Amino acid sequence: MSMDPKASGLPARFPLESIGRRSGGIVIRNPEEVTPAVHVVDDDEDVRVATARLLKLAGYAVQTYASASDFLVRLPTVSGCVILDVRLPGPSGLELQEMLVKTAHVLPIIFVTGHGDIPMTVRAIKAGAVDFLTKPVRKDILLGAVSRAMARAAEERGAQEQVRATRARYDRLTPREREVFAHLISGQLNKQIAFDLGTAERTIKAHRHSIMQKLEADSVADLIRTSSELNIAPTRGAQAKGI
Repeated sequence: MSMDPKASGLPARFPLESIGRRSGGIVIRNPEEVTPAVHVVDDDEDVRVATARLLKLAGYAVQTYASASDFLVRLPTVSGCVILDVRLPGPSGLELQEMLVKTAHVLPIIFVTGHGDIPMTVRAIKAGAVDFLTKPVRKDILLGAVSRAMARAAEERGAQEQVRATRARYDRLTPREREVFAHLISGQLNKQIAFDLGTAERTIKAHRHSIMQKLEADSVADLIRTSSELNIAPTRGAQAKGI
C-alpha cells in the first residue's frame, strides 16, 4: 500500500520506497553505508558556508542543506550528526527532530539558533538533542558540541551493528529451533521442553546444541541476552507453570 507524502508529513520528493512502518513510526530500510558527516541544516547561506568551512578545517566531512525538506530527501544515506536551525522554511528544526526520532537513523542533533527560548531548549533536549546553542556561537563551543555528537553517533552505530549481527545469527535458526529457543530462555529444562513440544528429550538436546552453535552462545545466559537484544519473549510452557 502506498503512503501519501502529505499525510506522513514528509516532503513530496521523499523516497517513499525506502521507508516502512514500525510501531507507528518511520523505518528506513537498509540505509547505504556512508562516511559519517556533519549535516548542517540552515536556510542562511552565509551561515552554512561559514559553518561548513570551520568544520572542514577541523577535519570533518560536511553536507549542507537549505531546509528540512532538502535534508529529508537525502535521509536514507545520511550518517553522522546534525547541526540544525530552529526556524526553517517548511518543517521547523523541532519538527524535523520529531521526524528523526521516529526513524532508525542514528543522528544526534545540535541546535544552533538565533531564535531560541527556554521552552524550545527543554523540548529539544528532552527529545535527545546534544546541545542547544544560541547564535553567534564561539568556534570552540560549536566544535566541542560536534565532537560529543559524533562520539554519541559512533556509539549508537556500534550498538545498531551489534543488533544487526545478532539478528543475522538468530535468522539462521529453523522455526523449530526458534520454538525451543523461546522455551530455553524461560528457564525450562530439556525434559520440560520435550514434554511441552511433544518430542523426545534427546531431540531437544540436539536442537539446543544447534541453537548454541548458530547463536555463538556458551550458556543460557548468552541466550537470554540475545532475547533481550532482539525483544524476544520467553515461552512459559505447561511444565514451567507446574501443570
